[in-house]
Amino acid sequence: MTTRFRFPRAMRVVSTRDFRRVYREGSRARGSLMTVAVAPNGLPHSRLGLSVGRAVWKKAVRRNRVRRVFREAFRLEQHELPAGLDVVVIGSVPRVEPELEATRRELRQLTAKAWRRYREKAER
Repeated sequence: MTTRFRFPRAMRVVSTRDFRRVYREGSRARGSLMTVAVAPNGLPHSRLGLSVGRAVWKKAVRRNRVRRVFREAFRLEQHELPAGLDVVVIGSVPRVEPELEATRRELRQLTAKAWRRYREKAER
């Protein structure tokens, strides 16, 4: 049986309340393309939230392209990421032009790093 790589609405962080919870309670890790914030969500699967503002690209077409690459990277990596997390990807580098493979690799690394930081913080 093959693994399904769907990305339904249930896999997305959409409410302002959830974004605020991740920012307030979660841990972050910064990379060359993005910053990742993670917090547990109490669900059996991880969800993705995107925050790509005008500081990244002024033109909406360019911002939307960045979002599409980030979303596709999450979709392809969702089964490799820890389950039960809300992952908020923040486009934090101005004029970034992400490539899918580099984005996938960085997303995997930064999520693991942020999740490790979260667990260490929770143990204290």
